[in-house]
Amino acid sequence: MAIGVIGLPQSGKTTVFNAVTRGRAEVASFRAPGRQPNVGVVKVPDSRLDVLAEMSRSKRIVHAEVSYVDAPGAADGGIDGAYLNTLQQCEALLLVARAFDDPSAPAPGGVVDPIRDAEETQTELAFSDLLLLERRAERIAKQLRAAKTGERDALTREAALVERVRDALEAGVPVRRQSLDAGERRILDNFQLLTAKPLMAVFDIGEEDVGKAEVEAALAERLAAPGVAAIALCGKLEMELAQMAPEDEAEFRASLGAGEPGLDRMVRLCYRLLGLVSFLTTGEDETRAWTIPDGAPAVEAAGKIHSDIQRGFIRAEVTAYDDLMRVGGFVEARRAGLLRQEGKQYPMRDGDVVNFLFNV
Repeated sequence: MAIGVIGLPQSGKTTVFNAVTRGRAEVASFRAPGRQPNVGVVKVPDSRLDVLAEMSRSKRIVHAEVSYVDAPGAADGGIDGAYLNTLQQCEALLLVARAFDDPSAPAPGGVVDPIRDAEETQTELAFSDLLLLERRAERIAKQLRAAKTGERDALTREAALVERVRDALEAGVPVRRQSLDAGERRILDNFQLLTAKPLMAVFDIGEEDVGKAEVEAALAERLAAPGVAAIALCGKLEMELAQMAPEDEAEFRASLGAGEPGLDRMVRLCYRLLGLVSFLTTGEDETRAWTIPDGAPAVEAAGKIHSDIQRGFIRAEVTAYDDLMRVGGFVEARRAGLLRQEGKQYPMRDGDVVNFLFNV
């Protein structure tokens, strides 16, 4: 799973990138020609894996992972066209908006206004989508002129969809908020429109606002919308804390009232916004977390492990992690009737500990 990091110049987006990945990317202007994007891979924190690994005497633990891609900005502050495709391939976008004051790095227009900056960045996303839709409309028009009778209906419907989505975008409605049926969304999925992607906003606050829940609540409320989630964190402080040894970081956090690490908060926000959960497998070789949509059928979850398991699916042996901990082990879970036999369509839940039985 990849998250694209975007934001205006001087927003602190690379600082936030470092904070949520424990990275050390250069935080100076990130718009030089030829610069490659910063990429950070984060292990999803999950203390359940350690407990299961000890129970199974596993040789290794494999966490689920989230990748963050901090693409360089364009010289004018917009989206760099060279990395547009990179952002299109991301499952969600992380928008960083500046909410801190720093005289040494003046804010755009000399005034700190995170809502203005967030809206301007979203306008850039919409402009990118409009260009893509315009090009698609032109291609459809050419195809229609040469299309056979059986092809015209599908092209005509797509042309109408493109026009409707484009008109709504021009009226300020991102694709994620437009009324579209499942078939229309499948068509648009092929376009990888940026305003269709779930959006996480990080308001990069100053150290003086750390620990003030009312600041975060006020900012998040002003950006609230379907498919959008927002938090506030101090990128500079989080970046510095992320470079400390764990015990020192915990001590400083407690003294500053900084709460849990930004890395943990962002991962949890990401999972909640995208509707994701982790199911768990464990054995002598490894204990691992697998990311799936909440409620995904068991047969699809099996495919996350291997296509052969999905193809030859027989049944899934499932117990909830909390039940397993309550009774003390798999033998006890089986005796208590907590180790269930589930079929292909069983809706998977967070914390399900699963053993898939299959035959190919």
